[in-house]
Amino acid sequence: MALLLLLFLANILTISEGTCEPGIIKQIHLLRPRSGAGGNSIPGLSCLSWRLAVETNNIIGWKTVPEECEDYVGHYMLGKQYRKDSRAVAKEAFLYAQSLKLAGDGKDIWIFDIDETTLSNSPYYAQHGFGAEPYNATLFDEWVMEGAAPALPESLWLYNKLLSLGIKVVFLTGRHESQRNTTASNLKNVGYHTWDKLILKEPSKYSGKTAVFYKSNEREMLEKKGYRIIGNIGDQWSDLLGTNTGNRTFKLPDPMYYIS
Repeated sequence: MALLLLLFLANILTISEGTCEPGIIKQIHLLRPRSGAGGNSIPGLSCLSWRLAVETNNIIGWKTVPEECEDYVGHYMLGKQYRKDSRAVAKEAFLYAQSLKLAGDGKDIWIFDIDETTLSNSPYYAQHGFGAEPYNATLFDEWVMEGAAPALPESLWLYNKLLSLGIKVVFLTGRHESQRNTTASNLKNVGYHTWDKLILKEPSKYSGKTAVFYKSNEREMLEKKGYRIIGNIGDQWSDLLGTNTGNRTFKLPDPMYYIS
């Protein structure tokens, strides 16, 4: 894993295309797509249709990426289409934020999820089948505790734009409270230098509860404290469904896993 991360950092490229500002790293993984990303045909497979159904929440409750779609999902996540899709979401979110008239009292907040929203776990999933392998909580937690996840460049761009507008940022993640220090350091190290709140899950409080329940409850508590959720962005539908979701939600692509 250390060698993979070393190669990843050594091979980061800067691409001129897109909305990212100078100085923001634009390449999130050293590997390159071969075929199948962005809608290219793969004989005998319908993985593009599967991904569409996943992103539109028509396929739910799935545990792993279909075995025959492992290469397709990997090529998508490492290729230009994933970046273009993320960029389209980030740009629309910023256009919406620009249109708002803020109260100016410090209570207008934007909620960001973390995994596959602000931080990318592609280096981990590249070693674990891009979601085709069953989820292994022990291995994933070990990766999280390395604190080495790179930023998703489009989300970092959006984060900086929102701060420039005077919007406060709240991170709301399914990561456990025990991972707070590592998560905070990881966020700061890749450019997320400030936030109003970093909310992590307390397992004893939410044991047996869905992510929808957990995030709805935490958002409700924020609103009871006087915050106004003007925007909410995440890669899972469970980040965006439920109650107290905010004035507008934005869904980033993620065909690697499903959280209910």
